[in-house]
This record gives sequence, structure tokens and C-alpha cells, in this order.
Amino acid sequence: MGELIKGGAFLLGPVDEATVFTPEDFDDIHLMIKNTVLEFIENEVVTSVDGIEAKEEGVTVGLLRKAGELGLLSSDIPEEYGGEEGDKITTMLITECVSGGGSFATAFGAHTGIGTLPIVFFGTEEQKKKYLPGLATAEAIAAYALTEPEAGSDAMNSKTIATLSDDGKYYTLTGEKTFITNAAWADVIITYAKIDGEKFTAFIVDADADGVTIGPEEKKLGIHGSSTCSVILEDVKVPVENMLWTEGKGHHVAFNILNIGRFKLGAGCVGGLKRALEQTVDYALERIQFKQPIANFNLTKYKIAQVAMLIYTTESLVYRLGGMLDQLLDQVADKDDASQLAMAIREYTIECSIAKVYCSEALDYAVDEAVQIFGGYGYVEDYPVERAYRDSRINRIFEGTNEVNRMIIPGTLMQKALKGEVPFMDAVFGLGEELKKLREAEEPTESLAREEFIMNKMKKLFLMAAGNAAQKYQDALADQQEILVRLADMAMEIFAVESALIRTKKIIDAKGEAEAKLPLAMTQILISDMVPKLETWAKEVLAGTLEGDALSKTLNGMSILTNSQPINTYGLRREIADAVYEAKGYFLDNR
Repeated sequence: MGELIKGGAFLLGPVDEATVFTPEDFDDIHLMIKNTVLEFIENEVVTSVDGIEAKEEGVTVGLLRKAGELGLLSSDIPEEYGGEEGDKITTMLITECVSGGGSFATAFGAHTGIGTLPIVFFGTEEQKKKYLPGLATAEAIAAYALTEPEAGSDAMNSKTIATLSDDGKYYTLTGEKTFITNAAWADVIITYAKIDGEKFTAFIVDADADGVTIGPEEKKLGIHGSSTCSVILEDVKVPVENMLWTEGKGHHVAFNILNIGRFKLGAGCVGGLKRALEQTVDYALERIQFKQPIANFNLTKYKIAQVAMLIYTTESLVYRLGGMLDQLLDQVADKDDASQLAMAIREYTIECSIAKVYCSEALDYAVDEAVQIFGGYGYVEDYPVERAYRDSRINRIFEGTNEVNRMIIPGTLMQKALKGEVPFMDAVFGLGEELKKLREAEEPTESLAREEFIMNKMKKLFLMAAGNAAQKYQDALADQQEILVRLADMAMEIFAVESALIRTKKIIDAKGEAEAKLPLAMTQILISDMVPKLETWAKEVLAGTLEGDALSKTLNGMSILTNSQPINTYGLRREIADAVYEAKGYFLDNR
């Protein structure tokens, strides 16, 4: 891997492809683990789906323990505490493959991610020894209790109080947490409270402690097989040694763990996309209308190709991010120092939010189109896409709503710019000279050179929109939510499509253009589709920022960046769909 880049720096210029991990870089161990998980899901979980969905006693917990026996719960847990201690690529592969298990994936993800990682990253030696071995095997089930009735996205508005006892031996916690995944099954609950009503702090609570009450199961739109309840804390005595990390630093624990949760959610959505595509293709090839399979119709092919391209972008971006995180954590000098780990995880806040938002919305698109292709049958419980449609919707709310994460993307970039961590304003001030050069430049015609040329212009377009907004509103930019949303959309599209572009370039370098025909076709379409999207979003931002001659002059300069020769994408989409039909699913899935 090449030199580590700063979070958000991908927006400022070219990216060295040596820094980018792609699915073609999986090693034999990665592929072995992937196949192990897929076999477990198909043989154990899918066959138990009715019991999972009905929350039959012991079904989901029993499956978690079987997963623990296979080592699937402990890829993030160090070996000395009973774990497998894999890299982040392994964690993402497991998460992707488990997503085929429907509601089971929700229980699995809450346990292995936000339920376990606070102790892995921020626990003391004693806490790790006490809790991690049981979590590695599912002898103990974990839950994460952050949300409250009045503290959802605004997590710091917590009303739960912690009071230190007179003898200094324990804290008394009182409050209520809502929408807690795994609550009914949990043995260990990671939760948060304000010491003396002020210092937001993380705690490990044993679920069987006096004063812990689990509310009734919520009746949800989807993920019926997961447990979702309130956790009520009434004068719960928590030993002082169960404080997690440092008094008053609970927000660092919460936000850094949510970053990890966001990229893992992205990986899970990749698996959901693949499964939705497989189910849709099977049906489209069998369903006869007008004396032929509906798979033959070009509008069906268009939808199928669109989902295949979304798999290509989401898969490319999440494993790119996994590689970035592995590089980053490898450079942490003292991996037992929670503050160093927190600083490291925070570096890729932007990219973690991108993974969460882009992938969850891609999955929603895919399952919506799946229902459309199934027609009336897609609306019936007997067919799998009905459940997939309902289950998918929560992903845009989990781990911070997509609206909040959209605010985080440009907001964090501006914070990094103010701190001098990324040369954002230098890049903005250099735009004038860049536009002069681009005015005279001709768009290349050879494969990938054209796409790289356009990608470079799209990054300049982002800088033009973001730079003008930053200079106009300065500190008040945080209040311009409509502008921030559009800047986030631009940044997400750039990161996703660039990830696919770099991946295609690496495939061509390794195998030649003939072997990379389909990745190249997808990349050409993605770049072609990207230009009008970013042009529209940039115009919105500039019209909300400038007026009069300043707006006219800037839009004139913008035309240099958005002027691009369109290509005929219809034939390319049909080729992609035909390849999906032949493979009966995603044709690049190297299982």
C-alpha cells in the first residue's frame, strides 16, 4: 500500500491507486473466511428464517453461539481475549456475507460491532479480560444503549444521570434508553449517562443488575426477527471499575464507535444488494409475459444493470475504506492507548459517513426495484423481496440518520481545513489557474483517460461549489443545511465513482482491457451519469451562495468543468444485464 492520505483529501486532487484496496486484493484467507460465512448463512440461518422472524425462543441466540464457534464474532477481538484479531477487510467480509441472513444480521451486527467494540477500543485490561472472551463466543450477548426518548440524533441531550456513591465504589444510573437492539437477549449493555448531570460518560452495565428492566418488544416495520426494546435503569448500581474509558469522554467513545458502525453498515448493505440482485434475476428469468421472460425487456435490463453498478461502487468504496482503516490502525504506536485509537478512527469520519449514506440508499433503490420487477408478487409475504424491502428501510436511520451524516461530511471537511489538516482553501484559491488550463484542454478519447479527466473536473467542481459557500457563509455555513446536503451528495458521488474508477484501472493493469470489459463499461456509465448530477447540485449551491454578476461569472467558469461529450450508455447497460443473467447474480463476486 502507498502513503497514507488524510481523511477527506480525496476531494482535493488525484489519489495514488497504490493506496486503494480493492476486492481483487483479497488473499486466500479472506476468501476462505468469506466462503465459511456464506455456508453458515445458507445452511444454518436461511433455513431458520421462520423461527428468526417469529423470535422463537433460543433461535437467534443459538445461531449467534454457532457463529461464535466458527470464530465469526471475534474478528475485531484480540487473540489474548479469545478473539481472532483479523484486519478490517476480514470484518467487512464477514459483515457483508452475514447480511444475507435478514434479521439475524441485525442481531449479529449489534453484538459484534457497537456492542463489543467499545470494550475492545476503550476498555481497561480488567474489562477486556472480564467481558471479551464471553462476547467472542456469544456466551454473553451485547447491546448498545445510546438513544433516549429525547436524545436520538442529538445524543448529547441525554437525560440519564449517574451519581457517585458516598464510599466511591459505584455509580447509580437512572434513565431510559429506547430502540435498543438485542435488549431482550443482552447480558452486557454499553450505555451512557451524565455524571452529576453534566459529564457524559460511558459505562458497562450487567443486564442482570438490580434496577435494570427490559421493556416490551417494539412492533416494527421490518427486521422482525431482531429484538428491539427499551432499557429502563432505576437506581442501577454500576461498579466504578465499569466506567468505560474516562469520565466526561463518553462522546468520544460514542462517536468513534458510530464511525466503525457506519462503515460496517455499508458493508452489510453490499451483501444485501447482492442478495436482492440474485433474487430479482431468478424471478425475471422465469416470469413469462408477452410470451417471453421479462428479463428480455430493455427496461428490465436497465434496472438490473443499475443495481449491478451500485454493487460495483458500494463494494469498491467500502473495501477501499477498509484498507484505509487498516493502514491507519497499523500506524497507531500504542494500540492499548484509547486516546490514540480514538484519534485514528476519527481521521476517516467523512469516509465512514459516506459509506453509511451511499450504501444504505443504494440498497433501498435495489430492493425497491426488486419489488417493481416482481410486480404484485413482490408485495406478498411469500416472496423474499417483500421482507427485504421492509428490512432495508432502517439502514437510513441506524448509526445516525442519513441527514445527520450528510451534515457531517462537509462539516468535518471544513473543520479539517480550519485546523490545517487538509489544504482545502489552497486548492480553492488555485482553481483560477486550473480553469485556464482546462479551457484549452481537449477531452481524451481513449478508455479510462477520458474518465480520469472528467473525474478531475468533478473534483474541481466540488471545490468551486464548496469554496464559494465557505467564503460566503464562513462560520454560518453550518446553518445552511440545504447547501451542506448538496455538498455531501457531490462528495459521496466522487468517492464512490472514483473508487470504481481506480478499481477498474487496477483490473486492467492486472488482467488487460479484454478481461476488464464489464468493469470498464460500468465505469464509463458511472462517469457519464455523474456529470449531470454534479452539475445540477453545484448549480443549486452556487445559486444559494452568489447572485448577479458574480453568479453569472462563476457559472461561466463552471461550464468548463461540466462540458463533456455524452456517450451512448444503453448498449453498455444491456451488456451488463446479460452478464448478470449469465452469472445468475453479480458477475464479479469472487466467492
